[in-house]
Formats: sequence, structure tokens, C-alpha cells
Amino acid sequence: MESAITAAQAGFLAWKAIRPLERAKSIRAFAQRLRDNARELALIDAATGGNPWRDLVMDVEIAASQLDFFAGLVTEMKGHSVPMGPGDFSFSVREPLGIVARIIPFNHPLMFSAGKAAAPLAAGNALIIKPPEQAPVSALRLAELSEGLFPAGAFNVIPGGKDVGAELASDPRVSAVAVIGSVATGIAVGRAAAESVKPVLLELGGKNALIAYPDVDPATVAAAVVAGMNFSWCGQSCGSTSRAFIHADIYDDVNRLLIDHCQAFVPGIPTDPATTMGCIISRAQYDSIRQYIELGKQEGARLLCGGKPPADPRLQGGFFLEPTVFVDVKQHMRIASEEIFGPVLSVLKWEDEDAMLQDVNVLPVGLTCSIWTHDLRHAQHCIANVEAGYVWVNETSKHFLGTPFGGHKQSGLGREECLEELLSFSKEKNVYLKAVPSHRTAEPLECR
Repeated sequence: MESAITAAQAGFLAWKAIRPLERAKSIRAFAQRLRDNARELALIDAATGGNPWRDLVMDVEIAASQLDFFAGLVTEMKGHSVPMGPGDFSFSVREPLGIVARIIPFNHPLMFSAGKAAAPLAAGNALIIKPPEQAPVSALRLAELSEGLFPAGAFNVIPGGKDVGAELASDPRVSAVAVIGSVATGIAVGRAAAESVKPVLLELGGKNALIAYPDVDPATVAAAVVAGMNFSWCGQSCGSTSRAFIHADIYDDVNRLLIDHCQAFVPGIPTDPATTMGCIISRAQYDSIRQYIELGKQEGARLLCGGKPPADPRLQGGFFLEPTVFVDVKQHMRIASEEIFGPVLSVLKWEDEDAMLQDVNVLPVGLTCSIWTHDLRHAQHCIANVEAGYVWVNETSKHFLGTPFGGHKQSGLGREECLEELLSFSKEKNVYLKAVPSHRTAEPLECR
């Protein structure tokens, strides 16, 4: 750790001295290297992280697009001026923070390691990435691909467990720390960072709601409910809409259709291009999800489909689970109130809008929400009352570069994927300049 931070200190001094548009060229070249090695990088994550190879190829493109996006924003690191009257000037400039540490989760190792490098690097910072201990290999390959693009020490990867993350968060030489992970991880990092009064950027967990009004076709709702669960990632996604609130008028029809949509996701070997659903990241996570499935049965929810390992003999002994849907769920049940981070969907019936919104907002987290209605009044009322940082209307799961992504309540601090993320890795310095008359007599300038 000591050698890495020392290297990052030197890398920061060299990187911040490079003109912004030159930094942008290096970042764009990094994006191109990702694209040139997309199949290999996706294969690494499939083999080590368990997500399907065919979807991970898109992860590489998403990361490359984020690098391109923030490279295009380097000239937006602007301050502002304040009018002071003749002879006086007051203006601000933005400067990089120094060394930024980013702690990466296991669900998108390459995409987050590369894509989340974009804003700190564009702002002129040195970067230390701590990849997930379960799947660090793609980040190490990323470090190899970065060679020759950045000054030595400007881009660093340090694998390890919680102790490495804690050390990065608490070290006073690290100027900022950003985390994508659980609420518990975010709280621990925030406490450690407070010791040296450094800023934190936190994108944490969620138990997100999909809300369907009765004016939407049940087939459309069923497709959206399954799409919002991110079953290809085994539901291992902070933004998954794992609570579906379906109006009573369409509830039964939606439930009948959910089974068919779930059948599109068949667990398989992650490195096989034909696989549509991967595996759980670890034995500990797998066992936790299985316990929640049993708990859902004990609490009185009705298991609509899934809930067990697949029958495929090739997958025996692996951490594979079928898409699992519980219906007739009540909000007080633990499967509806705790983040499972697995392929487990809870479907709740509602009739009274106010009571439904109370159930949606009762949890201490609020990351995303998906609203389905053709009635603008319902949409506006719901948007205004749901406690979530990112809301879709008649859409789910998609991210759009330039739009701020982040949570409310315990789902995080700050916003990503937008200009605000870039600025969060800078500090503003104000300059007041008073023009003092010279005691020397100035010679008149000759105009030519």
C-alpha cells in the first residue's frame, strides 16, 4: 500500500500538469484499447465473476463510452467570476483533488473499474482502484492495458479485501474515496474517511420498487417486471426493481405471464455465448439467497416459479439458481424489506395509492423506481412522492450518460454518470485580485 500511494503522489503531479485536452486524448485512447480487447475482457469477467459472456461484452462498451463521455467534459472544469467594479477581479478555478480511491463491487468488475476511472482521471487526479476480491483479474488486465497512456503512478490497481478498502479510506494522503456497494460498506467507508475529512461518493444498495397502474397492458407490465430484475446478472444489481407493486385489476394477469418471461433466463456456463443467466458470485452469497427463499415460504408468500437450482447436470455443485418469483407478498415480510442481491422477485398487490406509496417508501433506502402508467396525473403524483434518486416512467433498468444517477436516503451520496460526477473530483479555489497602481511611471505604449 505504501509504495502504491507513493507512486500515486508522483503520478498525480505529472498527470495534473498535462493540459486538459491532452488528458482527454489519453482517456479516449484508453477507451479504444478496451474496445480492441472487449472479447478477452468479457471472458475474464465471465470466468471469474460468473455473469454471462455475451452481456459482459456490452459492459466493456459501456465502460468505453463513459471514458469517451468524460474525456469530452475536460473543458467543463470551470470556475466563475464575480463582478467587483473597475480594477478589482474575483474569480474561481477548479483543481483536481489529488489521489482518488475507488472501491469496486463484484457484479460489474470491468465496467466499474474502467468506467468509474473516467471522471477522476478527466479531472486530473491520480487513481487507485480496489477491485472486488472475488473477481479482481479484469482490473489487473486493465492496468496492463493502461501502460503508456498515463504517467507512472497515475493509474493504479490494488487487489485485496476489506482491509485494503479501509486503509485507502482512512489514509490522509488519499484525497477522496468512492464506493459502489452495500449500505454497510458505505457507512464503514464514510466513518473511516471522516477521520481525515475527505469527501466520499457513495452508490449503495436498494430495494427498488416497480409500480404498475391498472391502465397498462398486463403483458407490458410482466415484461417490464422481469426486465427490471436483471436476471441475467442473477439479480446481483443495486438498481434491480426487486419489489413489484401491481394494481389489483391486473395482478392475476401479470402473474400468469411472469412465468413465461422468466423462462428466457436459463442458468448456464458463464463463458458459453449462448448462456442467458450466469451464477451467484460466491458460496456465501448463494447460501444467503437460498435462506431468503426458504424464509419467503415460511412467511407465507406463494412461490410462483424457481426457488431451486437448475436440473442441468453440468451445473451441479455450482452456485446456480433459477429465476425466483414470490407473489402475494406483504411489505412486512423480510423478502420485501431486505436487499437479497439475488434472483428473487417479490410481487405485491395494491388498490389504495396512498397505502402503496407508504409501503414503497417505508424502507431506509431509495435508489431507483420504475413507474408504469399512461395517465400523466398518476405519473406526476407518483414521481413527486416516491423517495428514490432515479425514476423511470414506462421504462426500467436503462442508464443514459449525462443524466445523474444516485440514491436518496441510505442509498448513497452524490451523483454519477454526469457533469456533477466530474466536478465532485475537483475543488474550487477563489482568487481575489486587486489591481494596485505601480509607483513607476509607465511609458506610453506605441501603437503599431
